[in-house]
Amino acid sequence: MRIGEVAAKAGVSVRALRYYEERDLLHCTRNLGGQRQYTADAVERVCLIRRLYSAGLPSRIVREVLSFADAGGASPELVGLLTAERDRLERQMTDLRDARDRLHACITEAHRDGEAERSSGDGSPRDGRT
Repeated sequence: MRIGEVAAKAGVSVRALRYYEERDLLHCTRNLGGQRQYTADAVERVCLIRRLYSAGLPSRIVREVLSFADAGGASPELVGLLTAERDRLERQMTDLRDARDRLHACITEAHRDGEAERSSGDGSPRDGRT
């Protein structure tokens, strides 16, 4: 299967396939004319790569997951690796929620300050500075 066909069937760009090759996530052979040739399972592999990236996994981890998948499935090592990544994402989500809450508090305070200045009538800051 040629690169354009794989890209169309997997719903990715040709550039994405080349990127996956550069990252050693996807492999192909070349015909006599130098054109890339992929096996029939390349589309499924590209779909898996996309799912792993969309889950927030970095290329290094995606490569490890693919090597486990190539070896035949969900070994205890793969489950451990995915569990560690899930836990990392949970911590990151907690940090992001905390940052969002702090930002919300800043916005609320800014609205209160703005309303207080408008209600004071003179437009000067509340603490008397000019």
